[in-house]
Amino acid sequence: MNIVRYPADRLTDLLRDQKVATMPQLKNALGTSVTFTVLRKLAPMGYRSSYSHGGTYYTLDSIAQYDELGLWSYRDVHFSRNGTLLNTAAALVTHAPAGYFTHELDAVVRVATKDALRQLVRQDRLERRELADRYWYGAKERQRRQEQWAARQAQQRPDDELQAAIVLFYSLLDEQQRRLYAGLESLGWGHGGDQRMARLLGLDVDAVARGRSELLSGQVLHERVRRVGGGRPRAEKKRPKS
Repeated sequence: MNIVRYPADRLTDLLRDQKVATMPQLKNALGTSVTFTVLRKLAPMGYRSSYSHGGTYYTLDSIAQYDELGLWSYRDVHFSRNGTLLNTAAALVTHAPAGYFTHELDAVVRVATKDALRQLVRQDRLERRELADRYWYGAKERQRRQEQWAARQAQQRPDDELQAAIVLFYSLLDEQQRRLYAGLESLGWGHGGDQRMARLLGLDVDAVARGRSELLSGQVLHERVRRVGGGRPRAEKKRPKS
């Protein structure tokens, strides 16, 4: 039985010449009608399918010139180191210093992302909240999301130096310190202070109230100054030999 061989360099030559190609073009170059055969040949080369055009274009990582966000475009075809639009949106939002509004992310990836963002929220991979009558998207991880929210709040109030200073200082604290600081600031606002600080810093109202309660009652966990195991080793008492 004759074994049909499909030289992979035909695909390499096509992609180096055109930069990107569709599956029908790749099949034609390889001389096969089977999609799996093309993908099997592409796999060792490190190929990538586009996140635009329904993933119908292909390229090689060795050809793509990714920017600092891991994105590359050839004409109107867009690729990402993260692969699909869903994974790309999740990565970009998670690593963005101040999260993203939908229109901001659209401008970065140059395609519509509203449906992808909604799906990521449903999959519990991102979080969203309302801000200025729009949805703002941030990281799933709580501490990271709080840092993003604080940075976004500072951007929303560039002329309010006090609030900008508050959110900047807040972003430098650990989880317990953030809760206590929010509780401290809420005391200065009186009635409605918990809600105000929760909106400003991206905390739950209950977390602000808890921080305030801990401060007023003095029930604050003091962390060790020295790590466990730090300092001079304890001297062991020598027992006399029997």
